[in-house]
Amino acid sequence: MTDGENILEELNDRSREVFRRVVEGYLSSGEPVGSRTLTRSLTEKVSAATIRNVMQDLEFLGLLNSPHISAGRIPTQAGLRMFVDGFLEVGDLATDDRHKLDQTLQSNSPDVGGLLDRVSTALSGVTQGASIVLTPKHEAPIRHLEFVSLGHDRALVVMVFADGHVENRLFTPPPGQTPSSMREAANFLNALVEGKTLSDLQTEIRKEIDSRRQEIDGLAHQLVESGLAVWDNEGENNERLIVRGRSNLLNADGNEEDLERIRVLFDDLERKRDIEEFLQLTEEGEGVRIFIGSENKLFSLSGSSLVVSPYMNADRKIIGAVGVIGPTRLNYGRIVPIVDYTAQLVGRMLSDRS
Repeated sequence: MTDGENILEELNDRSREVFRRVVEGYLSSGEPVGSRTLTRSLTEKVSAATIRNVMQDLEFLGLLNSPHISAGRIPTQAGLRMFVDGFLEVGDLATDDRHKLDQTLQSNSPDVGGLLDRVSTALSGVTQGASIVLTPKHEAPIRHLEFVSLGHDRALVVMVFADGHVENRLFTPPPGQTPSSMREAANFLNALVEGKTLSDLQTEIRKEIDSRRQEIDGLAHQLVESGLAVWDNEGENNERLIVRGRSNLLNADGNEEDLERIRVLFDDLERKRDIEEFLQLTEEGEGVRIFIGSENKLFSLSGSSLVVSPYMNADRKIIGAVGVIGPTRLNYGRIVPIVDYTAQLVGRMLSDRS
């Protein structure tokens, strides 16, 4: 049993209702909720003084906080967590929201990346928050690799996978490459590649380069590393984090310090830090998960909340995730079904196309 569950069991009916009303009022208005406001909405008719005593007890338990000298209270991070776990009522997905998300699938384009871009944009528009979509990796074993020179500053990597999938990627090769050095690099890779996925190959190739550095030409060595690094570049389709709706948070009311923290968050996301950790957040269980503030290090500095859900392929394997970032006073009851539906939508879309 968690600390929050222990505290919840200790609260009497009056304390539970006061706590719930304070959190719901804060999530609705963003403002501290005072005792006089609560006297007009509580089921039990009690005095403002009695409510203030209850609020003080809740503050002592670490569930509420008084941001100013005024009598109004707001929930702490621990209070929000307890509310989400014990009091949150998740609503049904609104018909209009469902329609906007469904519209993203009205395309016959084979470009999965483009479809996920549209899903992310729609999710941001529906929630008025920032949306994030982690696109899937292609993890089939690789059959063959080729480097093709397109000029002094452009080259192409052609990857043929064992399942017949072919991917072509442009990248900037190191200076001084020649067709022969590219063939040498490709031969070096193809001697190692059979039966390995891209992630397997990346690990193996760096070991081989370290142990056999003298056996390959210096330029070919640089080309191999560049050709592998291209898979990690921002904007590539193999695995990337799509972020939409940044302006929804940057334009929100807040002081300069709050906005700077949000900018840092997006800078981190756009540099693709902790993407693996972001996906791992979803792997401890199916369904939507909610992270509030410092519960996840990627969002702790900005004080943001993350509502995230994995999506799966036809084999029920987690291959990516979708989520919404917003202030801690998100309308969780509305956001949760939206994220859940979007994850199911993306999973169906990718399964159908495969």
